[in-house]
Amino acid sequence: MAANKSFRDLVVWQKAIDLVDEIYLQTGTFPTEENFGLKSQIRRSAVSIPSNIAEGQGRGTPKEFMRFLNIVLGSLAELDTQIEIALRQKMIGMDEGKLIIEQIIEIRKMTYGLINNLKKRIE
Repeated sequence: MAANKSFRDLVVWQKAIDLVDEIYLQTGTFPTEENFGLKSQIRRSAVSIPSNIAEGQGRGTPKEFMRFLNIVLGSLAELDTQIEIALRQKMIGMDEGKLIIEQIIEIRKMTYGLINNLKKRIE
């Protein structure tokens, strides 16, 4: 990763930002009693994904970046679970949930790819 390259140039970060947009759109219709419950949890999980990509890339070393990307994988798993709960509770429609899960899968694959590339640079 070039030293002068910004996290904003990373396609995975851009897709994670798009995911956050979709999450905010879909959770905007959650019942008000969920403002401090599932709605808040889902939003925090989603926001942590591009945030950790940015912070990890900003640390400047492949090893540090990998550490933050592993946190991203955890946040993706957390968000995936929370979306499943929202689907089962009928807070999100099936089509919307499917779209979000597809975004999660794509970002997860990209994150694994980035981790594998960073591992090669460390070895």
